[in-house]
Amino acid sequence: MGGLYGNAAATALEDCPEEARGLMSGILQQGYAFGYLLCAAFARGLVDTTSHDWRPLFWFGACPPVLFIIWRLMLPETQAYQERQRLRAEAGADGKGKVFIKEGKVALKHHWLLLVYLVLLMAGFNFMSHGSQDLYPTMLENQLNFSKNKVTVTQVVANLGAMTGGTIVGFCSQSVGRRISIILCCIVGGALLYPYTFVRDSSIIAAAFFQQFCVQGAWGVIPIHLMELSPGAFRTFVVGTSYQLGNLVSSASSTIEARLGERFPLPDNAEGETRYDYGKVICIFMACVYVYVIVLTFVGPENLRGKFDVAHDSDAKEAMGTRAMDQAGRHGRSMDEENVLRDSTEKPEVAHMRD
Repeated sequence: MGGLYGNAAATALEDCPEEARGLMSGILQQGYAFGYLLCAAFARGLVDTTSHDWRPLFWFGACPPVLFIIWRLMLPETQAYQERQRLRAEAGADGKGKVFIKEGKVALKHHWLLLVYLVLLMAGFNFMSHGSQDLYPTMLENQLNFSKNKVTVTQVVANLGAMTGGTIVGFCSQSVGRRISIILCCIVGGALLYPYTFVRDSSIIAAAFFQQFCVQGAWGVIPIHLMELSPGAFRTFVVGTSYQLGNLVSSASSTIEARLGERFPLPDNAEGETRYDYGKVICIFMACVYVYVIVLTFVGPENLRGKFDVAHDSDAKEAMGTRAMDQAGRHGRSMDEENVLRDSTEKPEVAHMRD
């Protein structure tokens, strides 16, 4: 599963028109929120409602990978990947493998600090999503006495907010910039922490919608932000690895919040069960995470509208040589000229139809 994210991001975004990158990034990332929504709904419908206990949910979860396999088999590789492979074959007399390794050495030499930065950034982002989501159902059930149905409704509404936020903010980031979009989402999300964690009636559902709008709004920028910052030869590796290493670091978020919760005990409920003030814990934890992400995003780089084709890759030029890159440039120009010629031959027809 860990190997899918980087490849999925590259497949979706490498050949994407520049104007649509932000929008497509937001839509791609909100597959996470849509999956969370489906899981919450089907968990309520399938778990503890049959004699098979939790197993039906896993049976349902086994179906989407089959669809992914069929879908991927029907699609070709991206044009950016095919062009890079062609140049590797032309530049490497000893084989594409050695050129690939040489590109890796060049990328690490020039971009090792960037790789460290991206891992730290993704750790913050994963803390942001897990910190706001993992213990939230427990808080709703223990502190607000929500029924299982009401908890499910709250989670579904929150993920609808996430899907909306990721798409809208991803689209807007194409105009206002990746970093400013992330920072604004964190600021607004921080302002919404109080109603998200301290409201004690059903109106908390609205707070959940807008909090996840901000959390996943910032996340909607991430796929294209990582793609634009990553070295061309190792784009899928950098995107996927930074995401998963960030996931690894943030895997302790639930444990951290649970341990912090022990410092804020509440009176036992009617059944005598021990309770903790997880709302206060989530608020404190998320405030720290938001500040961390804002600072790291502010001091970090941005490469808005960066080129993905190999002709604009300085690392590839160093690894493959000037001759191969000149060929790539000529190939790119010929493609542009072909597009211009096609457009020019189409325009008279449009004008004629308009007359």
